[in-house]
Amino acid sequence: MINFLWAIGASIVVSLISLIGIFSLLFKEAWLKKILVLLIGFAAGGLIGGAFLHLLPEALEQAESHIIFSYLILGFVFFFILEKYLHWRHCHNGVCDIHAFTYLNLIGDGIHNFTDGLVIGASFIVNIQFGIITTLVIIFHEIPQEIGDFAVLIYGGFSKIKALSCNFIIALTCVLGTIAGYFISVNIKNFSPFLLPFTAGGFIYIAACDLVPELHKQPELKKSASSMLAFLCGILFIFLTRKIQSH
Repeated sequence: MINFLWAIGASIVVSLISLIGIFSLLFKEAWLKKILVLLIGFAAGGLIGGAFLHLLPEALEQAESHIIFSYLILGFVFFFILEKYLHWRHCHNGVCDIHAFTYLNLIGDGIHNFTDGLVIGASFIVNIQFGIITTLVIIFHEIPQEIGDFAVLIYGGFSKIKALSCNFIIALTCVLGTIAGYFISVNIKNFSPFLLPFTAGGFIYIAACDLVPELHKQPELKKSASSMLAFLCGILFIFLTRKIQSH
């Protein structure tokens, strides 16, 4: 029961990250972009480290490698198809309906948050320490994403209050996902060996296809070096937490 309460608390914290968008209005755009680049770099490193140093090793202890890596590929392909679908839906012949995309963006965000919740729920089944580490990785990924989601809603015509409210309501799907992930993992024996590598595939896709390309857009050597350092710090953070957890 204590693990379940930890999982619910963790998912609530992740959901509250959706309100961070309001801070993007309080700082100068240049300063915000600088911080975002560092967050994106750290998140990319955290996702790569989380996939290869936590999720996959944990999954390989529960099932054979060919099964685990098949689920990994399935997760990667699923996130690729989901992103492609969302892109196809909001752009036609090079013309994008921004207002329609705001709602589609919320739907996609809801699916993403529910998936995050599934991972959080399953990770706390393993143990509380692993659950906390997984939650931190998700938080570092969510911060730049939620700021971006808030900007999309504002650009699409939402008021600040409506954008924050909608973002937060959608973020609560993370709590629903956590409840589902926890109880499914408890009651279905083979769910965790599926979910962990499937999520690792999603983490790798997000890091490699969405976040790392953003880091390549930094033309200045200083900014590029800073984002690379943040990326390495993200991996190092996961490596150290893995070491601490194993002792």
